[in-house]
Amino acid sequence: MGKNPMENAKISLARVSLDSCVKCTICETQCPVAKATPLFSGPKFVGPQAERYRNGASVDHSLDYCSGCGICTTVCPQGVKIAEMNGQARAVMKADHMPLRDRLITQTELEGRLMTPFAPIANVALANKPIRKVVEKVVGVHHEAPVPKAKSRTFMGWFRKHEKTRRGPFPKGPIVFFHGCAGGYFEVATSIATVEVLEHLGYEVIVPKQGCCGLAQQSNGLFDEAAKAVRKLCGQLRSAGKELTIVSSSGSCAGMLRHEAHEIMGIDDPELIDVGSRMVETSEFILELIDNGEFPVEELGRRNVTIPYHQPCQVKSQGIGKPAIRMMETIPGVKVIESGEQCCGIAGTYGLKKEKYEVAQKVGKPLFDMVKRTNPDLAACETETCRWQIRKGSGAEVIHPIQLVHHALGLAGTSELHGMPWEELS
Repeated sequence: MGKNPMENAKISLARVSLDSCVKCTICETQCPVAKATPLFSGPKFVGPQAERYRNGASVDHSLDYCSGCGICTTVCPQGVKIAEMNGQARAVMKADHMPLRDRLITQTELEGRLMTPFAPIANVALANKPIRKVVEKVVGVHHEAPVPKAKSRTFMGWFRKHEKTRRGPFPKGPIVFFHGCAGGYFEVATSIATVEVLEHLGYEVIVPKQGCCGLAQQSNGLFDEAAKAVRKLCGQLRSAGKELTIVSSSGSCAGMLRHEAHEIMGIDDPELIDVGSRMVETSEFILELIDNGEFPVEELGRRNVTIPYHQPCQVKSQGIGKPAIRMMETIPGVKVIESGEQCCGIAGTYGLKKEKYEVAQKVGKPLFDMVKRTNPDLAACETETCRWQIRKGSGAEVIHPIQLVHHALGLAGTSELHGMPWEELS
């Protein structure tokens, strides 16, 4: 396997799996994008069928309408790496004409750094339709696409202050927390809740300096840039200590380190294998504690609420089941209704693009309607961009499942956790 991610994209071993395709079309029937638009020829056609004729080049440019959700690989009964080979083929196809827009919207960490000092102004600008329409014309980001709210304080800003005042003992020893870019700058409440729950359970939470995982770059075909980011991040996370469990409340970023960096970009560095093998999503980690009798279930206060839950595509692709459902239902009075929908449509940066916005909204509409029917005020989902999409489409507040556990444990929290629409649950 080639060391260079772009070279690997041309000769990837994922191609070997295409001969297992029996043309059953299950992937076609389950693809949310193919259902939403005729502009996409479908995962089988642009995947194993077209791959036989590519010889390192693309033969069908409708491939760019693939959202990269990975559902095709997940549902394939023959184990064909459809999403992986499609992601590789798209990177090769776009290599010599990468849009500036696709380079800009992948800079999540830079966006967070720039917006945080000017959070109130940034939020006003992001809510201003005339400004958003200018951005659409100049940059190519749809003026109605969901965007996060800038925060005046980053998670690391909170954690550094918190670290100076926290007290042990921590009988369960150290554990590493990976917050991801969005969890560091925009979904700060999720990261704070995770740390406070882990500390309440007796863990000393270590948060090393950490950069971007490169997922947005990978999904846009910027493999070389994504590879640099993921290798740097692995070094940063490993610096926190060897053999320590790494917990992440950013389901998509965890998926990048556990699955996509290796399977799509072909990175087989020992550092990535090490980090990926120690990475767990927060709900997965907490449920294991519950099942092993290591979680203080008796401390969970009753919360009489029915909550619609959607598991993001990039969490599904990790093959961990749906631990968030049982974790939330461990709380007395909580009833979780699983969405039953494949995708919310956002697919990271896919639904931001002006030419794909309507497709993303059509994909997400059944989910938005399900949330409105089930609980128009509150829903749960593990990844940040999916939460932004569901909030925009349904009008509900959307939280990470760990925030419900944090609430039920009665933990103090901070200003980032106060004033939520679900504060009055009792």
